[in-house]
Amino acid sequence: MGQTTTQPLKKSYVLNLVLALMSMMLVLPFIWMVLTSVKHITEVGDASWVPGAAGWQWSNYLDVFQAIPFDLYMWNSVLVASWVTLLVLVTSSMAAYSFTRIDWPGRDKVFFLYLATMMLPGLVTMIPNFQIMIHLRLVDTLTGLVIPAASTAFGTFLLRQFMLSIPRSYDESASMDGASHWSIYCDIILPLARPGLITLGIFTFISNYHSFFWPLVMLRTQEKYTLPIGLLHFETAAGESTHLLMAAVTMSILPAIVVFLLFQKFLIKGIQLGGVKG
Repeated sequence: MGQTTTQPLKKSYVLNLVLALMSMMLVLPFIWMVLTSVKHITEVGDASWVPGAAGWQWSNYLDVFQAIPFDLYMWNSVLVASWVTLLVLVTSSMAAYSFTRIDWPGRDKVFFLYLATMMLPGLVTMIPNFQIMIHLRLVDTLTGLVIPAASTAFGTFLLRQFMLSIPRSYDESASMDGASHWSIYCDIILPLARPGLITLGIFTFISNYHSFFWPLVMLRTQEKYTLPIGLLHFETAAGESTHLLMAAVTMSILPAIVVFLLFQKFLIKGIQLGGVKG
């Protein structure tokens, strides 16, 4: 008995050790980023990660606000990401409800065609989306960043998985009481699909908060820049602003970390429940 019980314990220790080492490998770039953000400009290229004789330059964070309107860029990023997240939750949940709770001809075929769009790279649809934004006169506007990202096939697929796990008996009972599809959707399905909505909301917010290529194509006015575009100010040929760039990046990831920490429990639960039924 003693040997049989110690073997699983040894395996678990080895597995935990491997996971810990892998976690350290993932954390090391962030540690380097934070340490570089408090270095003096002359020590950025040193082999040592820790600031040297010049000391810890916490003033680098204040210099970021003097170099660029960092708070404005962050506000633009948070505003765009929040609106995209809200619209994606609405459109994806409605589409998922239609694909799971309403029977209509060709529903499954349309859904598979809908999923086929996930195979298209974003760069393929960028030019058509840009042409549409030109005709709508939404180039160089924050609205032009929001509308093309307002619906996603991934969001519909994810929420469909959750709604498939909700028993249809709830719908039938509500229908017998005279509830409409809108009432069933708002009062029954959405509350039960809350873990999926939160999971999709986290993924959508973080991905759009850090979006780079589409804002780079769309925006022309500096006052409308989002953070990823505004941080290009520190990219110089000589790399003279690396310390400020690292300070700005460190501050820029704080909203994403806060969102993840606040909804971490729902995110884990949502990922687990999302694979229950397909």
